[in-house]
Amino acid sequence: MNSLVRKIVTGTIAIALWWGGSVSVLAGVLSDRIDRYPNWDRQSQLSQHDGELTYPEWFRGRWIVTSTLLEQIAPLAPEVVTPGFESNRQYINKPIEFTVQFVPTNPTKVAKFAPLNLPRLKSSLPAPQIVADRAFNGLSIATAYLGAANVKSVKIDPQNPTKQLTQLTQDRQLESFVTGFDREIPTPVGVASPLENRFISTELSQQVFRTSATIYLNTVETTTSYQFSATPTPTISATQISAIYLSPQDPDYLRSIAKLGYPVALYKYQLDLVPAIESPI
Repeated sequence: MNSLVRKIVTGTIAIALWWGGSVSVLAGVLSDRIDRYPNWDRQSQLSQHDGELTYPEWFRGRWIVTSTLLEQIAPLAPEVVTPGFESNRQYINKPIEFTVQFVPTNPTKVAKFAPLNLPRLKSSLPAPQIVADRAFNGLSIATAYLGAANVKSVKIDPQNPTKQLTQLTQDRQLESFVTGFDREIPTPVGVASPLENRFISTELSQQVFRTSATIYLNTVETTTSYQFSATPTPTISATQISAIYLSPQDPDYLRSIAKLGYPVALYKYQLDLVPAIESPI
């Protein structure tokens, strides 16, 4: 399955900022994982499985995203290479533009946890939470990468807000649902409070790509990190790190496991977000 098809399924746009530097600069499991890229030998073990991943208030609204594939790595090549990996090289350093939005939602439908380095709400009434508009974002990203003529619809399961169904032409269908996630606001060593303009998240998604002849299954880990700037105008600078893991049903799975569960593909994107002209949400 083409990795660009995989990219559309989360609807979160999976933005990430490449921190660089040593592990000691930022305290936290997720920031440490980003620092170790591309030396990932297994997928993240995430404890959150219910509800939705929530974002800081500064994500609220509609954004125009410019996405550029910077790098792709096949850690198990030449023994194992995912379908479409080589053909995706044509997209390296080619900017793609699309629109996404983040919206407030009922706080009872989001994950009920607060990491130690995230302040808990002091009000007795829960404030609205900010989440990705997965249907809007999924359709926007799919159209940008695959072309409007190749995308029929993107729908969200009303019983599961993280389950997304993308219907493509030629009887192709992509189903995805989140199986785990986590978030983190980094706190520099020696500083008492977290950095309010930085945010890191990870999502694991199970994917099923169906055609009239085949079914392809895999797991996608998207570890993302964000940096927000309010002046002179609001912007978010970001890089996406996406890892692809084989499903046990895949014939190449045993070879992947033999190498400690390494991902079979890694993709790194640079993204730049600026506010859309439309009224804020």
